[in-house]
Amino acid sequence: MDKVLVETQYLPSVAFFSAVSGAKTLAIERHEHYVKQSYRNRCQIVDASGQRSLTVPVVHGSGKTMIAEMRIDYSQKWVNNHWRSMQSAYGKAPYFEYYADDLQRILYSKPAFLYDLNMQLLSMCLKALRLGTTIEETASYSKVAENGVLDLRNAIDVKNPSSVNGIFTPVPYAQVFGSSFVENGSIIDLIFCVGPGAARIVKNSWSAEMNK
Repeated sequence: MDKVLVETQYLPSVAFFSAVSGAKTLAIERHEHYVKQSYRNRCQIVDASGQRSLTVPVVHGSGKTMIAEMRIDYSQKWVNNHWRSMQSAYGKAPYFEYYADDLQRILYSKPAFLYDLNMQLLSMCLKALRLGTTIEETASYSKVAENGVLDLRNAIDVKNPSSVNGIFTPVPYAQVFGSSFVENGSIIDLIFCVGPGAARIVKNSWSAEMNK
């Protein structure tokens, strides 16, 4: 698998990175319309209560908006809220101190556009995972991906957790809270908890169905 095509997501799930872990190139769809109630502007962290959803508020205009033109709403104190939630969830994680500064720096840099924020966070996560994957952006929108490209746009649906079935097989690892493993949270859960071992778990979570 040389290239995988996906939509942009905010601190994507373990399943997202597992699905693209075998690709040389990760193509991000830059020319789609923004889709409400999706992982484009939300993620799931794991805290003492289980999974907690963190949502980046956006400025909705009239009609459809291109994803690259979707502005973030900073009138709400979401950056502080997200960072405090992450500190509370992962402050005691074994590798929090190794990666927290980069995450905090990106969040508080306050990019104007959701797409730009997501791209910075994606680059940070890929660097931490050391997958050696190259990121590129689509030049235009095409409903059907070109030959040789695995199209996983919208394959992971926030409203349908079972959407990852067939592309993702969870591999348990030690988490900060509780004895019951919470699967498929944001990749930061795995990175903060496992550190350098995160890439191995990501690759081992790639479902056999993807190899067919």
